[in-house]
Amino acid sequence: MVKHIILWTLNPELTDAEKETVKAGIKAGLEGLVGKVPGLLDVKVNISGRLSSSNADVMLDSTLESEEALKGYAKHPDHVAVANSKVRPYTVQRSCLDFEVEG
Repeated sequence: MVKHIILWTLNPELTDAEKETVKAGIKAGLEGLVGKVPGLLDVKVNISGRLSSSNADVMLDSTLESEEALKGYAKHPDHVAVANSKVRPYTVQRSCLDFEVEG
């Protein structure tokens, strides 16, 4: 299995209300991909409980069957649509960590 972890920083020009709407859209969009993208086993998007010591606004924690499944996820049309409509227009920084885990 493979873990795919992403941290995003939202555009600081967004109002607090806009940030909440954007975070909810990211969560709904990405978590809604389970069952649609082959090999995507689990998705959790953390959008709340952020402490002041944090330097990111949103975290994606996803589990995929394999590295090949991760490659397929990256280019799957449903994932690309969520990324292009709900994530990329509102974020200014992205960090990624992909790694293998024991099943």
